[in-house]
Amino acid sequence: MTTTAYARLDEHAPGPSPAAYRAADDLAAVREQWGDLLAAISRPPAAEWPPRDSRAYIDGHLAEQTDAEEQPDEQTVGRMPLVLREHPAPLNLVALDAALDVETDLFDLADQVAEYAQRPVRTGHDAHGRFTRDEEDATDPARWHVVNYRDAGPADAVAHGSRAYGLHWAALWIAGRLLGEGVDGDLFAPVPVRVLDQAAAVARRARRTVEQALGRDGRTTVLADPCPVCAGELTAHTRSGGEPYVTCSTGEACEAPAPLDLGRRTWRGADLVALYVALDTARRRAVDA
Repeated sequence: MTTTAYARLDEHAPGPSPAAYRAADDLAAVREQWGDLLAAISRPPAAEWPPRDSRAYIDGHLAEQTDAEEQPDEQTVGRMPLVLREHPAPLNLVALDAALDVETDLFDLADQVAEYAQRPVRTGHDAHGRFTRDEEDATDPARWHVVNYRDAGPADAVAHGSRAYGLHWAALWIAGRLLGEGVDGDLFAPVPVRVLDQAAAVARRARRTVEQALGRDGRTTVLADPCPVCAGELTAHTRSGGEPYVTCSTGEACEAPAPLDLGRRTWRGADLVALYVALDTARRRAVDA
């Protein structure tokens, strides 16, 4: 049996288009930053610097990892949660709203893509003329399983469909459909161009929402504190899709233990922890003086 939606496939792209690749990149960026966003929900919003994501990274290195015992059955990569859970008292409402919006948008998008580019479950009739459904086909893990609201219940994970596996699976599944993965079989068909365009817009919006919530949307901030080594001006940079970093205006003459990048001392990644500690120490000394 073929549904009307599956038969109405409009115009198909001849292969993965530039829009499909851009959408896949945006979805990958959302997945890569999802753990940071969920971790930010339980932390107060940061000031101008460190950026929200760097503050979380720094806290993870400086603070005792007392929350490691929380949610032991939660899917994790390192200490970063992958599944959006209920927060009785979220400390960062911006991060929480962003996570809820992005998760809803991508789940709804996966439902829509499945309607147009996923073959319905095979059906037929047995020897007695009774209607049958291919249960093996119906439970194929490659499928996107839409929520079954009729049977949904708190103890019935299957009723929640593929949404039960979280945003990571949704983003991967959508990207696979947009890039035409599996179209050589009979389960998936190419995504219609008009659906692909809409999917690309949703993916771009999701990435923008995540990066704005994390302060990774291309900001440049002159820090109030000078370089702890040479007293030069420090400038913090965030880039969409890139890691935040801080540069010192003094140039090569600065003797800070940080790599030179284009002639300036530059702190990235773990080096930001050392810079934060040095700045915090300098502030404490100034207060005590």
